[in-house]
Amino acid sequence: MLDILSFFIPLNLPIVYSQNITQNSEIISEDNNTLRPLQGKLNKIPVFNSNSPELVLGEGILLSTFPQDNKTYPEAHLNFAFQGRFDIFAHHVAKPPTEDDQRTLYLGIIIHNPNAETVTIKTFEAASYLSQPDAPFITLPSKIEGSNIYAGPGSRVMGDILQGKRQEIFPPEIIIGAGESKMLLNLPIPVQTLTPPINGRSTYMRLYSSGKVYLASLAMYQDTENNPPTLSQWQQLLENQPLSFPRDKAPTPPEASGNRIYGRVAGVSEGNLWKTDLTDSSSKEILTIPNSGEAFSYGLSTLIGGTLGINQIQTAPMLVRYPDTAYSAHGNYGVQYSLTLPLFNSSKDSKTVNIAISTPIKQDTLGVNFFNPLPTQTFFRGLVQVKYNGENNIPRLKYFHLVQKRGEKGENLVSIIMPSQSKKLISVDFLYPPDATPPQILTVTTE
Repeated sequence: MLDILSFFIPLNLPIVYSQNITQNSEIISEDNNTLRPLQGKLNKIPVFNSNSPELVLGEGILLSTFPQDNKTYPEAHLNFAFQGRFDIFAHHVAKPPTEDDQRTLYLGIIIHNPNAETVTIKTFEAASYLSQPDAPFITLPSKIEGSNIYAGPGSRVMGDILQGKRQEIFPPEIIIGAGESKMLLNLPIPVQTLTPPINGRSTYMRLYSSGKVYLASLAMYQDTENNPPTLSQWQQLLENQPLSFPRDKAPTPPEASGNRIYGRVAGVSEGNLWKTDLTDSSSKEILTIPNSGEAFSYGLSTLIGGTLGINQIQTAPMLVRYPDTAYSAHGNYGVQYSLTLPLFNSSKDSKTVNIAISTPIKQDTLGVNFFNPLPTQTFFRGLVQVKYNGENNIPRLKYFHLVQKRGEKGENLVSIIMPSQSKKLISVDFLYPPDATPPQILTVTTE
């Protein structure tokens, strides 16, 4: 059965789920598991991050980094220029604003060259998918091996980017003349034939610009899905329309306590990659495996109100944002985690070591806790890449698609035998997918 509504309900953490025990569930604590902060940090690559309003019910500007000059609604423009490497993330949902409104919502991303010379845009990886029919929310097992597996458009887009793919609709290079604009994206989010009439589109692009450029994501209705707005129409909207309305719920200030509305993101976030070697310390080049029967875990996408007690907030900061949108890019949607584990067995015996990703109960106190039985909310859907040397030291590359409920302990991705005093190098990569709710953990366990 298609989980259509889940496309927009859990995204970007509009609320904190209650930490009370789910009905008929108990909390299972892992007392043998030591939590560690994730070494390294986010890089500085800017990300055009368009996710508010997520449910788009009106035409207008979703996110504009254009200057405010000569704009009818200057407050809708954040005046931020991109140059060199940058990414674009856009994730929006459409449904008819009224029951009898059968128009198709188009999502447009416009890029402008303000310079006196030509600018070249290079596209590395890029993908854009609809919830229906491209990537419906099908029911999948908690873990399934394979690279072409997905449940939902966020899962599919991030899987493509992880594998270095560029969808054919995105040209490898775009030339923009001095003072000109072009459309990077001009695609529909059709709903007319769907029951209920709701659909969504996820997009991610990795780009390079040879000069300064401005970007905007825009929403416009057309009578049919085969009649995309023209560049001129998009430019008119950009210059003369306000922010799309109605707005999402405004976020709770970071310093506030109690129940928290994180809000949805509309602005430029800083950081698209968290790449690090996980070692015993900054001065060591090995990661000593736990003792038999013990484990240690690293927090993934930890955030205010969900640090698991390690007091590390990994959330990407916002360089510019609208006042009624998220203070940080909670969830780190689209951020790639690239983690290398140089494992070392210091014991005198051969050991079996397991690597897993899990979705523990969100909390700020120190500990790793899971539910049994599991609740119904899905908190993670996404593709994970694992590289390691297997038997006879043969290099292995595997992909696993994970679907995890709130409070679910993940299955092992890799189990390897490590002889005494041996070393094994394992790398784990994934892009944090839309339709996921943090935090997660990466766990190393010794049997």
